[in-house]
Amino acid sequence: MEGLVDRKLFLGARLKRLRRDRGLTQTAMAGDLGVSPSYLNHIERNQRPVSAQLLLRLADAYDVDLRQLGKAGPAGEAELAEALADPLFQGLNVPRHELLQLTDEAPAAAEALLRLYRAFAKQRDRSRAALIDGGDTTDGPSPADWVRDHIQSRANHFPELDALGEALHAALDPNQTGDGFEALARARLQSRHNLQVRVMPAEVMVEWTRRFDPHRRRLLLSETLDSSSRAFAVAYQLALAEHEAELSALTDAARAPDETTRALMKVALTNTLAAAILMPYAAFQRLAEATGYDIARLQTRFGASFEQVAHRLTTLSRPTARGVPFFLMRVDQAGNVSKRYASGAFPFARFGGACPRWRLHSAFRTPGKLVTQIIETPDGGRWFTLARTVDRQGHDGFGEPHDLAIGLGCELKDAHRLMYARGLDLTSPDVTPIGPACRLCHRHPCAERAAPPVDRPLRVDDWSKSVSPYPFGAL
Repeated sequence: MEGLVDRKLFLGARLKRLRRDRGLTQTAMAGDLGVSPSYLNHIERNQRPVSAQLLLRLADAYDVDLRQLGKAGPAGEAELAEALADPLFQGLNVPRHELLQLTDEAPAAAEALLRLYRAFAKQRDRSRAALIDGGDTTDGPSPADWVRDHIQSRANHFPELDALGEALHAALDPNQTGDGFEALARARLQSRHNLQVRVMPAEVMVEWTRRFDPHRRRLLLSETLDSSSRAFAVAYQLALAEHEAELSALTDAARAPDETTRALMKVALTNTLAAAILMPYAAFQRLAEATGYDIARLQTRFGASFEQVAHRLTTLSRPTARGVPFFLMRVDQAGNVSKRYASGAFPFARFGGACPRWRLHSAFRTPGKLVTQIIETPDGGRWFTLARTVDRQGHDGFGEPHDLAIGLGCELKDAHRLMYARGLDLTSPDVTPIGPACRLCHRHPCAERAAPPVDRPLRVDDWSKSVSPYPFGAL
């Protein structure tokens, strides 16, 4: 709230969207807010700013998170800027104020433009692959991209699953019995669903870490799983056993474009419910706040891994008990991104990886050690981040320990709530400037640059050498 009331706010398009989403007329909303319909009309047309008093009435009347009013719609400005940096749009040079206007006043149109670009970019890549080796040229986003985008459109928050998870955790009652979660969950699977859990040798499981045998009513787990991953696997099976109907209904409501995407969507939702069973929302959020988001304490209390806790931290968006709005990214040593989630803003490129100046990548040099960093994005945004390597669960004979890194972060204004920022000067911090993917980044000079920006001319000559392999000039 603090940052929203110290300047004039013209939020007409977003207020209009809020009203329409709730099926209200201007007269009805004006009555709820205690203003005249003509005054509300002026606000929606950006002829009047939104006052602090009106913001408070909005929050009270419609349970609105005021921070969300300051953000763009599903298609954000950064994503549109990234898409429009494609050489396809060379020469247009769409100014920032037009992007902001599009995301504010026509968010559905902005999202349509992004979907069209994604489909085009994927088709272009597949057509190139087909020319080389006869690859598939099927159009549309990949199942993984579609599911990731759908989850992010919900800000990685599924209150229905949080409620189911809390109820099931309470039914197991681990605090009263003193038994561990896994033992209680196994007992419930056995007594209520006639399902046994067996840990099997790796050579029997081969590539599988978890497999359900419906004929013998057995859940088979690989011995390569550590205790937290084994508990999560049992929670996953319990989620399916107890709430198959609800999971299927949520999956159907997502309206996936094909059966493969639908199956992946259901797996993602079941994983979300498993996390909610293992780490019930209210208890998890309370302990997070009480300990300054001490990940080690959360791991110990809930028997979870570093990655499981970090992922759960990105889901704390319950209106009555919000957590710090975190973002999360998971990468391998080659820089491939396999997870990208956020409950709030997300400072990195949608179509590329992370900036090499972010210590997420250097975490591989100090396996298992948590490193912190304050970064600044080109728009002036500042972020407090944590990074640490984690082991990939299950072994395929090719990988090595600590072959993944988790990056977790929040806006700098929220860093005072984290124990990891204690002792740091958050008013005048040591900041590392970073950029989006290299092809979109205008920071110069940068010795880490891997590609020139697509909208800037290269400046290369025989008489000088820059620290950057791709020096460039202004437009």
